Order: sequence, then structure tokens, then C-alpha cells
Amino acid sequence: MTTDSATTGPAAVTFRHEPALARYTLLIDGETVGFADYEVEGQEVLFTHVEVDPARRGQRLAGILVEQALDDVRVRTDLTVVPVCPYVVSWIDAHAEYQDLLTRGR
Repeated sequence: MTTDSATTGPAAVTFRHEPALARYTLLIDGETVGFADYEVEGQEVLFTHVEVDPARRGQRLAGILVEQALDDVRVRTDLTVVPVCPYVVSWIDAHAEYQDLLTRGR
């Protein structure tokens, strides 16, 4: 398991990769506030679902979670990203600097 932490204001934000669960998790002050599920199929990583606690929506946490997950995939693997979750599709569409992940390895 890899963990990266950053503090923004009084809250401690932690990003965690949990490979045994095929999940990236976002925690604030130790409380899980969001997760991104994925599946690895051959040379592809499929992002299947992103969810943020409804009480925490509107804080751009889903975007932070997706960005951190994609950064981790970029650094740790050479897998091609396949966005299945509609949120991940729209996030990558809006962030041209991540679109290379859709075609690498092909």
C-alpha cells in the first residue's frame, strides 16, 4: 500500500492506493470521503467507479481523487487507462495533460 499525504488548512488530506481492494481512497482527517475503483485487464487499467461522500460533494474531492489516481498510474505503471466511469471520462476530457494515458502502451 502506498500513501501520500498533504495538509490543506486544518484538515489532513491523505490519498491511499489499496491494491488488494483495487481502489484508490481519499481520506480527510482519517475519515474516508471518497474512492475510485478500478480493474486491471492485461495492459489496461479500467476506472469503473468514483464516489464521494454526499456530505462532501462540491469540494472538488472527486477531481482530486481522480488526478491523484491517474498520477499514480502514470508513475508506477505503463498501463493504458480506460475510463469506464462517466466522471473519469469527463475529467480526462477536461484535462488534456492526462489524455496520453488513454493511448500509451498501444
